[in-house]
Amino acid sequence: MSGLYFEEFEEGQEFHHALTRTVTEMDNIMFSAMTHNPQPLHLDEEYSKTTFYGQRIVNSLFTLGLVIGVTVADTTLGTTLGNLGMTNIRFKKPVFHGDTIRVVTKIKGKRQSKSRPGEGIVEFVHIGYNQRDEEIAYVERTGLMKMKAAA
Repeated sequence: MSGLYFEEFEEGQEFHHALTRTVTEMDNIMFSAMTHNPQPLHLDEEYSKTTFYGQRIVNSLFTLGLVIGVTVADTTLGTTLGNLGMTNIRFKKPVFHGDTIRVVTKIKGKRQSKSRPGEGIVEFVHIGYNQRDEEIAYVERTGLMKMKAAA
């Protein structure tokens, strides 16, 4: 198990995740289809050429899921009990087919759970970047984490 327990996180700690991922056309089409999202910005190349993007853009919820997913192996794999919330979600730049995404995680804060003894709450900030080092996504995520003493 590579995830960290509550006690192993420190406020201000940063993770520069080694895992990167190039987004493909198939990722975008399949995710849009699986989530019943027929938005032509994601699926219709000819329509998208008429927009200020000039091409299809990747579904932002796929982008959000990818940014968080990249972080799991280094932070919460096997040690999380679930997400409690996500806030301040921003997409600064669109993601296009062929973009390669990397992620940085910062620990904003942590505290022991008041309602669940033996568990802790960690506030994560995840920032996604493309291959040009442009910020593409930002999310603050709150996770309920296992504590070593309770493991």
